[in-house]
Amino acid sequence: METLRQWRSHLDVLDVRLFMLGDTGVTLWGLLLFVSLVVALMYLAGWLQRWMVNRVLAHAHHLDLSVRQAIASVLRYVVILVGFLVIVQAFGINLTTLNVLVGAIGVGVGFGLQNIISNWISGLIIMFERPIRLGDRIEVGGIEGDVTEIGARRTTVVTKDDTVVIVPNTRFITEMVTNWQYYHAYVPVRINLGVAHDADPHLAGKLIHEAALENADVLKEPPPMAHLLGMTAAAFAFELTAWTSAVQRKSAIISELNFAINDKLMANSIKLG
Repeated sequence: METLRQWRSHLDVLDVRLFMLGDTGVTLWGLLLFVSLVVALMYLAGWLQRWMVNRVLAHAHHLDLSVRQAIASVLRYVVILVGFLVIVQAFGINLTTLNVLVGAIGVGVGFGLQNIISNWISGLIIMFERPIRLGDRIEVGGIEGDVTEIGARRTTVVTKDDTVVIVPNTRFITEMVTNWQYYHAYVPVRINLGVAHDADPHLAGKLIHEAALENADVLKEPPPMAHLLGMTAAAFAFELTAWTSAVQRKSAIISELNFAINDKLMANSIKLG
């Protein structure tokens, strides 16, 4: 019997009024329930976003993954907003009593949260305008890599040495961005080299071109090209331009081409200049 009274006394603590929010008294039990519902709402919105991307919108073959994620992200924010308003109303809280809180949040946005809001808006712009897409090879602020994730506030880029770089979305709106795959699914590979002036430039250009054609990762269309850019008293300046769809292997392909070109030139007694 004594134990039952103790449990009742503990439960009575949950009904103690902590503070007033307008005309509504907030108890510890009500606060715990409110927080629990908000957490459940966030989880539900996240699950709904994944379900939309992987199940519902996955059947829309005319929409790529970036667009599906953009639509699902907007839906997630709408669900969170509407769900939060429903929870607030269910607790009998008059929304007009939140004016002071909204004003305080507005001041916070103006001072401390403006970067977060800017990144969030930039993320929506990126998702719908699609200047960059998942899998694109990009360069921004001296960082070159593959886009692996476009989030609401930041974009994940993986560099050639598997370094993960988190880039704020505003940088893709305010800075110059190079997207190697904006129009095509392949990227250029360029190699500059000099050949000794006593060599036959026609033969040297042919060997450089052959080295590119023999590489399995170099595309045949568009075809690789070996250009003679200039001549000096010491050397002929060549540039090899090739294209590859093996974006993640770009650095390895450059290395392979350098080895192949060197081997072919040496086999024909042509020295680098």
